[in-house]
Amino acid sequence: MKVQISDTKLQIAASEGMDAFVDAFYNAIMESIDGQITQETMAVLNVQQITLLAYVILRNEVMDGGFVQLIHNGYGAFIFVNPFGKAIRTWGLDGLACLLNKTRKSYKKCHEEIEKDCSDEEFMAMFERYEEFDDYDDTFVENEEQWTTMVAQYIDEHIEQFVDIIDNDE
Repeated sequence: MKVQISDTKLQIAASEGMDAFVDAFYNAIMESIDGQITQETMAVLNVQQITLLAYVILRNEVMDGGFVQLIHNGYGAFIFVNPFGKAIRTWGLDGLACLLNKTRKSYKKCHEEIEKDCSDEEFMAMFERYEEFDDYDDTFVENEEQWTTMVAQYIDEHIEQFVDIIDNDE
């Protein structure tokens, strides 16, 4: 699928920093699939686009509520079952790939319990019950800025694999 982004939008995002730059690509891809991540929409995207979607979801979820929140919100399989770790390793994010390999072991052990519907109180209790994720959360938070910078650099060096840049008057 051809994803498009205007040159102006891209220039503005680039001037706002790495997060905004990465998010501009993420938003363009999500817009192209009407904001729906399904088997059908994944089938029309390429590996690079899917990897970027997974990275931004991972970043947003972990920065907001850690790996427990990521898993509870249904993104565990997207991150830990799919070849996301291998894909980001090809982007040069070896540290993140290693973190995900370690985290995957805890995910496999307890994802079914974390994924269950529950009250807010029960959800909050999961953070204590699954404190093994705390160190993984801390490692992610400590490295997020560097990893997002690396993702932005990868995108910048391979823009044509993510989007088509269109003139503002098209």
